[in-house]
Amino acid sequence: MLKNVAISQVLERMRFENPWWVSKAIDPYYEQMPRRMYFNQFAGVALQQSVNRSVVLMGPRRVGKTVMLHHLVKQALEKGIAARKILFITVENPIYNNISLEDLFTRGREAAGDKDELNGWYVIFDEIQYLKDWDVHLKVLVDSYRNSRFIVSGSAAAALQLKSKESGAGRFTDFMLPPLTFYEFITMQNLDDGLKRIELPWGDNKVPFYRATDIRQFNKYFIDYMNYGGYPEAIFSEAVRNDPERFIRHDVVDKVLLRDLPGLYGIRDIQELNSLFTTIAYNTAQEFSPEKLSQQSGSQKLTIKRYIEYLEAAFLIKIVRKVDTSGKRFQRDTLFKIYLTNPALRSALFSPIQATDEAIGAMVETAIYAQWMHRQNFTPYYARVDKGEVDMVGLSAKDLKPNWALEIKWSDRPFTRHKELQYLIKFCKQNGLTQALVTTLQAEGVQTIDGIEVTFIPASTYAFTVGERTLEATS
Repeated sequence: MLKNVAISQVLERMRFENPWWVSKAIDPYYEQMPRRMYFNQFAGVALQQSVNRSVVLMGPRRVGKTVMLHHLVKQALEKGIAARKILFITVENPIYNNISLEDLFTRGREAAGDKDELNGWYVIFDEIQYLKDWDVHLKVLVDSYRNSRFIVSGSAAAALQLKSKESGAGRFTDFMLPPLTFYEFITMQNLDDGLKRIELPWGDNKVPFYRATDIRQFNKYFIDYMNYGGYPEAIFSEAVRNDPERFIRHDVVDKVLLRDLPGLYGIRDIQELNSLFTTIAYNTAQEFSPEKLSQQSGSQKLTIKRYIEYLEAAFLIKIVRKVDTSGKRFQRDTLFKIYLTNPALRSALFSPIQATDEAIGAMVETAIYAQWMHRQNFTPYYARVDKGEVDMVGLSAKDLKPNWALEIKWSDRPFTRHKELQYLIKFCKQNGLTQALVTTLQAEGVQTIDGIEVTFIPASTYAFTVGERTLEATS
């Protein structure tokens, strides 16, 4: 089981990864890192030992999963859990190659000096996707050691989720950690002093939004967010902010495309995968067809379909389907839109975005979609209307009919030039919607256009509001 590696080396590595066995504290590096605003929700699930389920923490690279797991260790210590009953193992470390999870648990107990005690453990396996058939191994652990808690993490989000549903029904609880929302980006840096909570009319109710006392400055923060703000390390490291291309491209994009996906799915033509992703990233928020992607990237259509699934599995992109003018979903999707899950990926691959760049509209649309993407039990759509489109449409869970519509702009023109909203207005009227929402650069207000009540709000404050509500929705 421990081929070519001495057991003593494995035990020594485990002792190194678990410094709290001696110090009763986590590494100062993790101690100083700020907690994600999702932490309390995650900790509440992860440390609940009364339910015999493992927790699967999923998310893309560099969003803070490992940091969150160390913060979980700190929380466990503060709750009085014995330090030597908390076991942390980084599965991707080569020293653990070909060792099953159960053997890792056994060796972990040995390293901690309590090999024969089987109950009351909190065991964390970080980057578990590198272990073949990890889901089967984990299910066995959960079933065999009912009085211990197993928490795992992985970066290939969709692949992990699929396996957890297939093999872990009733045994695994999934928890998605997304890139930083704009709400987190602002609040973690204490940049929210200039925000005022307001209420805007929506039907018979009033909906809370935010107003920035200095919208120009707040828009600059939004630009920063689109350039590097999806990653916790980036907002607290001047070196990363000054060179996001090196940090994000190397640690996020290159590792996923060159190592994670080829290793998980046996991809041989890495250059082809890289070409496809580069094409998608440059054209984020655009409408694609398999034929168009094939022409632009040079890949075959069948290959493209697989690669898109892999890129979604790594949480790098999100496919958004369309509805027609009447709000019905298409039976066959020959056209669809692809969004980066984090706008900073595009800036890292090419160059930082400026407020007046040609691509700013697509980046703003991508950023706003990013605030919605990880909201549980919600699937966004876009609508094709004649020769135009509506950027985002929500469908009722009850009857799958449109119940709201959003047009995403980084301009104040539509506030006075209502013709630019003709497709939005037509879609609303054909689907019985009496209200719609339009984002702007700075303009704010409510106007009635051809019988439709349109609420205008700056894109940056809208993104902040949606990010806050998404966090609340996961509580």
